[in-house]
Amino acid sequence: MVEDKSTGAVIESMQNPLTNFISKNDHLDFIVEEPFMLPSPHITPAEMLILKQLIEKNVYENVVSGVVITHGTDTLEETAYFLDLCLNVDIPVVVTGAMRSSNELGADGLSNFISSIRVASSDSAISKGVLVVLNDEIHTAMNVTKTHTSNLSTFQSPQYGPIGSVTKRAVLFHHIPLLEKKFVVNQVDKNVALIKAHAGLDSTILFALANLDIDGIVIEALGQGNLPPQTIPGIEKLLTMNVPIVLVSRCFNGIVEDVYDYLGGGRYLKKKGVIFSNGLNGQKARIKLLLALCNKEKIEDLQATFN
Repeated sequence: MVEDKSTGAVIESMQNPLTNFISKNDHLDFIVEEPFMLPSPHITPAEMLILKQLIEKNVYENVVSGVVITHGTDTLEETAYFLDLCLNVDIPVVVTGAMRSSNELGADGLSNFISSIRVASSDSAISKGVLVVLNDEIHTAMNVTKTHTSNLSTFQSPQYGPIGSVTKRAVLFHHIPLLEKKFVVNQVDKNVALIKAHAGLDSTILFALANLDIDGIVIEALGQGNLPPQTIPGIEKLLTMNVPIVLVSRCFNGIVEDVYDYLGGGRYLKKKGVIFSNGLNGQKARIKLLLALCNKEKIEDLQATFN
């Protein structure tokens, strides 16, 4: 992206300015692929699958020792998590981005890119899953999320913090991530919706989804995993149609638990057959449910998948 100095609008650039750095670097050999140049709100699971296939092709054919993906920040965490769940490679894979355009004062793209290259070429990053590197911090794809609309330190892992850092002299890890099982996915052909609970939410949108070609639903529930009682008819309708419903919390810290046993409470919903996720946010849970369904997992196995 570049900023139009006359209007202040940020528009698409015709060329990735980071390629200028690549051509001048004498210490590393690069294979540069540009499968698409899209703003991150234009990215869909179809493009994420293309990235997966492109990485695996380069790993298996070109003997690359690390991968860096430059990505817009709005959906960066979803692409990173998609790749983390379905990439079956041991080499470091790093996703990075920038909060300021390349021609803005204090642009952070080149700095983040250099840090990401250092992580991707570090032996200590091997077998740690897909990593997200910005602002000299190393995060796991599972935990990282964008927390601020414009701040340079927007990417945080609210519950656990970063697992490492990039200093002037070294790439340092102080935690080892627990890696999730991999999904074998060759196509993404399922439709998974994400909705957010609020005070007074009823079944209107749930009934509407039941009338569409929907394969699964993720709900960002209240608190520890509770929903207004007016949603229960819609929940029951979807469950009788064998549409899996995954519950996460709209809080960015903590996990959902089957505690409250009133109408719409977490324990009530668990007994109905709603699936509880173990600490993922809504957008990550949607990616995981999408991949699980594309992997043809049975509904009865999904709770174990989300534990």
